[in-house]
Amino acid sequence: MSDTIPERRAGRDIVDAHHHIWDTDRNYHPWLRDEPMIPFRYGDYSAIRRPYSPDEYRRDAEPWNLVASVYVETEWDRSDETGEMDYLASVMAENTLPSVAVAHATLDAPTAPAVLESHAARPFVRGIRHKPRANAAPRDATPGGMTEPSWRENFARLEKLGLRYDVQTPWWHFTELAALATAFPNSRIIVNHTGLPADRSPDAISAWKAAMHRAAACPNISVKISGLGQRGQKWTADANRDIVLTTIDLFGTDRCMFASNFPVDSLCATFAEIYGGFEDIVRKFTPAEQDALFADNARRIYDIR
Repeated sequence: MSDTIPERRAGRDIVDAHHHIWDTDRNYHPWLRDEPMIPFRYGDYSAIRRPYSPDEYRRDAEPWNLVASVYVETEWDRSDETGEMDYLASVMAENTLPSVAVAHATLDAPTAPAVLESHAARPFVRGIRHKPRANAAPRDATPGGMTEPSWRENFARLEKLGLRYDVQTPWWHFTELAALATAFPNSRIIVNHTGLPADRSPDAISAWKAAMHRAAACPNISVKISGLGQRGQKWTADANRDIVLTTIDLFGTDRCMFASNFPVDSLCATFAEIYGGFEDIVRKFTPAEQDALFADNARRIYDIR
């Protein structure tokens, strides 16, 4: 990828479909505050265990024309599942970004109905994310959290409340995800971080592609192309080209969204390197297809007005 700024960068609208902000001085995020640090797929993440404001996010995004963004829950204190949206409401009152939010609700908890009602009552909340219980490796065939009756009972509430579901689970649980999407065909599901293809070995990538194919067969599933960093390696277009193009080929240009996952992915690249890499990968796509991937799909899928 060239180090020069592509011609269209200055004028292209960007709707970042997945990012975070946080104030670790004021609010409790266990993974950002507690010691010792938890194991993390990118390795040492001490560099982001500090406040990250909307102003810093905008500075990171320069010189891109960032017109809207989707805030995604930040693993806030799980004993206070509505406090994060209280905090975010105060942030949004003083900033133009983020535009909308994905909140957290523990779908297998007795408190889930009340928490979901609270989130749905906020005009800026578009969905929820709850990372379902997952197995540590694909060789473990134990069913994950999406199969549990209490989890599915509360998942069923999302459609009635007008809430989308952001799912972050490794690709080896996508058979369960496809079954969930089929059982609830009117529920809008968004796969986070491209299905987490962290293992780039040939066998693992082949299995990831098969899993993504199963998910893509469900028309109510979309995907965020993001979170593609690899431990100890720099984010590059060449390293991620096959992942990005395979995902677009399977889901189509109308169900994929580019996202930064900042500040988390600042551990492996700058905002410009990530979005410049996306531009490099899809530079042969039509202008309309590129606009869909960079902005229009996120606007439509998350109803950003």
